[in-house]
Amino acid sequence: MIEYIGVLDMLKIGVGPSSSHTLGPWRAAQLFLNYLKQTDALDKITALNLHLYGSLSLTGKGHATDMALLLGLEGYPVEHIDTTKIPAILQRIKTEKTLKLEGAPVLPFDADKDIIFHTAFLPFHSNGLRFEAILSNNQTIAQTYYSIGGGFVVQENQTQDTGAKIEVPYPINSGQDLLDYVKKTGKNLAEIVYANETALQSPQDFEEKLWQIWQTMLACVYQGCHAEGILPGGLQVKRRAFDLHAKLLKNETYTDINTWQEAIKRNSPDFQEIFTWISTFALAVNEVNAALGRVVTAPTNGSAGVIPAVLMYYVSFVNKTASKKDILDFLMVASVVGSLFKRHATISAAAGGCQAEIGVSSAMAAAGLAFVKGASAERCLMAAEIAMEHHLGMTCDPVAGLVQIPCIERNSMGAVKAINAAELAILTDPHKALVPLDKVIAVMWQTAKDMSSKYKETSQGGLAVEISVNQVNC
Repeated sequence: MIEYIGVLDMLKIGVGPSSSHTLGPWRAAQLFLNYLKQTDALDKITALNLHLYGSLSLTGKGHATDMALLLGLEGYPVEHIDTTKIPAILQRIKTEKTLKLEGAPVLPFDADKDIIFHTAFLPFHSNGLRFEAILSNNQTIAQTYYSIGGGFVVQENQTQDTGAKIEVPYPINSGQDLLDYVKKTGKNLAEIVYANETALQSPQDFEEKLWQIWQTMLACVYQGCHAEGILPGGLQVKRRAFDLHAKLLKNETYTDINTWQEAIKRNSPDFQEIFTWISTFALAVNEVNAALGRVVTAPTNGSAGVIPAVLMYYVSFVNKTASKKDILDFLMVASVVGSLFKRHATISAAAGGCQAEIGVSSAMAAAGLAFVKGASAERCLMAAEIAMEHHLGMTCDPVAGLVQIPCIERNSMGAVKAINAAELAILTDPHKALVPLDKVIAVMWQTAKDMSSKYKETSQGGLAVEISVNQVNC
């Protein structure tokens, strides 16, 4: 029995700017909080130290890792927290120098001293963090966790966080498995995924959860298109989606997110305008992400704009009468492709560079788009392969450790590549393709292992060392 990686494992609602450096540590803090409760240690804590290692240390401040830990320890749910209240919560912790651990007495805590940043790397993964609690009897209890990408977290001595070991009708370990199931059953890719998901929960529950994923993506695009100003962090990066959106929509009027969508569809844009719309959708999402807004990991926060941008392109310009089923099918097919990269390679930039984030998201989006345009299973997987093939070797070198330069623009690039990959696959005989998806996943993982650590989200190479904050501000 293989571990099952579901659609809702690959698409999670969270808070920006990073799934591995924000969402993962947030979830790790909640795991440690639960551990304290289970061991009856919560009300005995007198001091708490948080240790960050490797990439979490080197780019943690820029990725709000320290903030995420505090919010997680105070028990705030990452899926539902009012993001507008985050600054006030963090300011209170900093000013009062206390933590209000959920269900425990107020604990003295000085974030400047009690969060320790280590440049050393722990052995299992480059995103390591350790919680150390000192109890009233002077005993110290500690737990070590690793944030392995996409919001997935493993505890020390665990090897994977790929999902539960549960039985589903169609266990999927490879792209070839998917093709075999389609051939054997006559079901299409989305139907295979749907059968697995509804073996674990009711169809109504699954569809409601997945529709909420799309509604969150849509709200994020809308928010990003209507927010202007400078992104936080010190780079003085100006939001661009607002201005682009205003130019594209011209004099259209609308009152809410639904009439906004109709206004976009009323346009008859030429190729250049459609191209710009795609970039605008992607930029909008990742500007929200960079400002600690609510996004969906797809499969990560840093790549959260690719799938929404491609899906917005589809429903706005390709199929303006797209149904709810079309949207859910897109997301299911995209997710199952992403799960193959998660299982056999990585979706963590700290482990594999940006090929593991933008590359994977582009492959996911390409497969989803090809499917809703009527492509066969072979062509959908070919689309994913083409998209990843042309992201192989992409480095992760965030300037100042922030998910802004080059991360935001890379989402627009990934979206455009996904659309191109889908079109190429649809127009190509898949039986003449020389590179199957499973092979490119293996190559991607080998490339990740060969890549220098300075290009794996450490800000120790590439643009991160060539561009300084002062240069950007100038």
